[in-house]
Amino acid sequence: VGDTFGLTCPQKRDVIMVTWKINPQTGGHCTLGYRADLNQTNRTNCTENMNWKSRPDHDTTLQIRPVQRASEGNYTCEMAAREGNFHLTHHLTVLVPPELTVYCDSRGNPVCKAVAGKPAARIRWVPESNSSPEEEDHGDGTVTVLSTFTGNGTNLNSTTCFVSHPAMIHNQSIAC
Repeated sequence: VGDTFGLTCPQKRDVIMVTWKINPQTGGHCTLGYRADLNQTNRTNCTENMNWKSRPDHDTTLQIRPVQRASEGNYTCEMAAREGNFHLTHHLTVLVPPELTVYCDSRGNPVCKAVAGKPAARIRWVPESNSSPEEEDHGDGTVTVLSTFTGNGTNLNSTTCFVSHPAMIHNQSIAC
């Protein structure tokens, strides 16, 4: 989320026509097209964050800037060139890094919370904990994970929460 991302189409010489068909998982589909004989581009129902990376007669890459959760979906490039017709589909999955908080609960136990990540983050403790993480699905593909450190007889002067997610890795120590 928030980055610029490019989806490539086969790079061929003597392109006659290129069409990007965009089918997001939420919202309506859109198309970006280019005709070489008229040196003309056309866009139908596409938001401003989807456009050609540069001039389509030089580079047929579709650029998404910035990537949003709503950008997730299927992107199909159809190209006609002197060499033949080409078809390539990309499935874009958007990763959302969670917001992290570490605190002490009312009983003095360390708590680690990874809010609204996509996919769900994984939480582990050092020293090891018997904790079973709780997950809350927000219905938009994001998940909050909460883990409370439960170490019987463990010295809570130094515990570290490790959060792993495809978009980030983070650790934070806490003393309760």
